[in-house]
Amino acid sequence: MYLSNLPSASRFRVFLLICVTALAGCASQPARDLVSRTIAEVPASKIAGKHEIFVATTREPAREPRAVFGGRRSAELSYARVDISVPAIHKPAEIERPINPDVGDPARYFTALRVEGYGGDEAFLAALRDNVASHDGRALVFIHGYNTSFDNAVYRMTQIVHDAGYGGTPILFSWASAGRTLDYVYDSNSASAARDALEKTLLLVSRSGAKRIDVVAHSMGNWVTMEALRQLAITGHRDLNGKLGDVVLASPDIDVDVFKSQMRRYGKPEKPFFVMTSANDRALNVSGFIAGNRPRVGDYADAQDLARYGVTVVDLTAMSAGDRLNHTKFADNPVLVRLLGEHLSTPDDLNETESEITNRIGSLAQGLGQTLTSAAEIIITTPLEVINIAVGGGQASR
Repeated sequence: MYLSNLPSASRFRVFLLICVTALAGCASQPARDLVSRTIAEVPASKIAGKHEIFVATTREPAREPRAVFGGRRSAELSYARVDISVPAIHKPAEIERPINPDVGDPARYFTALRVEGYGGDEAFLAALRDNVASHDGRALVFIHGYNTSFDNAVYRMTQIVHDAGYGGTPILFSWASAGRTLDYVYDSNSASAARDALEKTLLLVSRSGAKRIDVVAHSMGNWVTMEALRQLAITGHRDLNGKLGDVVLASPDIDVDVFKSQMRRYGKPEKPFFVMTSANDRALNVSGFIAGNRPRVGDYADAQDLARYGVTVVDLTAMSAGDRLNHTKFADNPVLVRLLGEHLSTPDDLNETESEITNRIGSLAQGLGQTLTSAAEIIITTPLEVINIAVGGGQASR
């Protein structure tokens, strides 16, 4: 039966069901308590690594303390640090979430070992200073996407940092996503409400002694990121006083025309922003349909059009993903997350040319691609040229 043959109310219900089903994959796991009641003692050999995740958030504290932060909005920033372990059985690009939140098992699952709160900007800044100084002045700020509860945001950042082999200070900016599929509009408004807080967070990180601040955003988190960067440009801090490093915009859930407007106000970056796109991103296909059949940046087909604004577009359409919606390729594909880590771990040279950056990505992709059993292709479009990089044994072509 065609939708046009149904009564209008029925058509809306069917349409809503289709949208909810498609968007459900943006965060496939339900929210759970982050902190366990007890943590099992395990040998050190059972743990692959431990990470200190700094947190700046616009979420209100959760009603259940073990969840730490919930989905309701706060007008003030809150700060914390989560010490979290990764099990030795961890497989790259996967997140081994606890099944029973009451008992933490570091040998089998990601486990929050300790959570510490900070009472205000200066206390958080002091803790950041010490950590950044011990990591050669490098910091990474990650902004999550739609339908992401606090525990899942922490797990995702931990997975990215661990799998990428990132050696700097990881900082999670967690805006007040409800973590529920039906709350797309609520999340969109929460993202807008958080842009001032992200601007403030980036300025705090720049005061921490960081020499290089990389930014990675996913999905709806790109809206918060672009708005904060736009505001920084307006107030004269567009490159965080020369400290802004790579800006990676993965699967941006932003209207293409809005993104162009943001980039016009920001201006052409001194260093190209990396925009990761995929034509088969089903979550963004649905998001665009809801928004009046307008393309989102993350599934936009005209890479050269975007490149005119000074960004480097990385087309991942041919790469596989760990989720059925192809919406989290940057973190769910083992090769891509290693590629991201290699790029973020390069020597601290903020003066590379576009050509040097592109050639380095090509070399990394070809080297990492030897681990694939089948060939795929990454298409990189810079403001100057289009480069096809065969991953899995092929050669790059221009």
